[in-house]
Amino acid sequence: MGMSQSYGPGDDAESLATLRHAIDIGVTLFDTAAVYGFGANERLIGPVVREQRERVFLATKAGIVRGSDGEPMGLDGSPAEIARSCDDSLARLGVEHIDLFYLHRVDPRTPIEESVGAMSRLVEAGKVRYLGLSEAGATTIRRAHEVHPITALQSEYSLWWREPEDALLPVCRELGIAFVPFSPLGRGFLSGAFSATALTAGDMRQTLPRFQGEAGDHNRRLVAALEAMASAKGCAASQLALAWLLSRGDDIVPIPGTKRRVYLDSNAAATAVALSADDLAAINAIFAPGAPAGDRYSGVMATWVDR
Repeated sequence: MGMSQSYGPGDDAESLATLRHAIDIGVTLFDTAAVYGFGANERLIGPVVREQRERVFLATKAGIVRGSDGEPMGLDGSPAEIARSCDDSLARLGVEHIDLFYLHRVDPRTPIEESVGAMSRLVEAGKVRYLGLSEAGATTIRRAHEVHPITALQSEYSLWWREPEDALLPVCRELGIAFVPFSPLGRGFLSGAFSATALTAGDMRQTLPRFQGEAGDHNRRLVAALEAMASAKGCAASQLALAWLLSRGDDIVPIPGTKRRVYLDSNAAATAVALSADDLAAINAIFAPGAPAGDRYSGVMATWVDR
C-alpha cells in the first residue's frame, strides 16, 4: 500500500527494485488491493509479478470503493461489485488468476454469505485460488467459512495492537485459517525511527490518534524501552517486534510494508532473531495487551472494522 498511497510520496523506480529484490531473497507474498492508489498499486506491481509469476503468491482485495476524486466512499461487498472488482484487478495486474482474494472490509449492508458466495464463484471460474477476509469479526468468520473455506484472515496485529488474541486468533486456529497481520510494526511506530514532525502531506498517520499528543508521547516511551532491549540483543527494535510476532505461531504470516530495499532487508533479517523465554517475558511486560494509548483509527475507518 505504502508504495502508492497513505505514507507520503512514492518512488516507483525504488519500489520496483524493492519488489524484485524481495523475490531474490525469498519474500514472495505480494499483498495489494484495488483501492490502493485508486488501482495504481496493482498496475505498479503487475510487471514484476508477471516476470516471475510462478514464484509470487499474489493477494489482492475488493470491497472498498472510491469516488471519482479517489477518496474512499464506503464499503461494497455486493456480488456485482466483487465480480467487477476481481475482473478489474486481473486486468490491472495483467495476470490470469489471483492466488488469494480478500474481502477488504465486511459490508454491513450485504450478508457475508452473499459476499463469500460471489467470491466462491470466482474460484469456480478459475480467476481466484483461495479466499480471505480482512478486519472481520469472529462470528462473521464462522459464517463465511460455512459458505466456502476461508484460507486467511488479514487484520492488524502487533505489539501495538494485541486485541486479536482475544477472539480472532482462537477462531482462526479452530478453523485452520492463517492469520496475516498487517501493520506489524504499528505503521512504522515500532521501528523507533518515527517522528510525527517529519510526516509529509498525505501521510495518513497525521490523523491517527496513536501518533498524536499525549498518546504519542506515551507510546514513544514504550518504544524507547523496546529499543533499549533491542540494542542489548544487537538488533533493531523493528526486528525485535517482528521476531515477537513470528514467535506467536507458524500460522502467523506478517506483511510489513516498505518502499525501500534497505528496510526490506532489515525486516527479513528478523527471522534470524532468536527470542528466549526471558526475552518474550520482557517484551510482554513492556507491551502488555492494552498498554499503547490512543485509538488505532480515526473517522470513518473506525466504523469499517467488523466486530
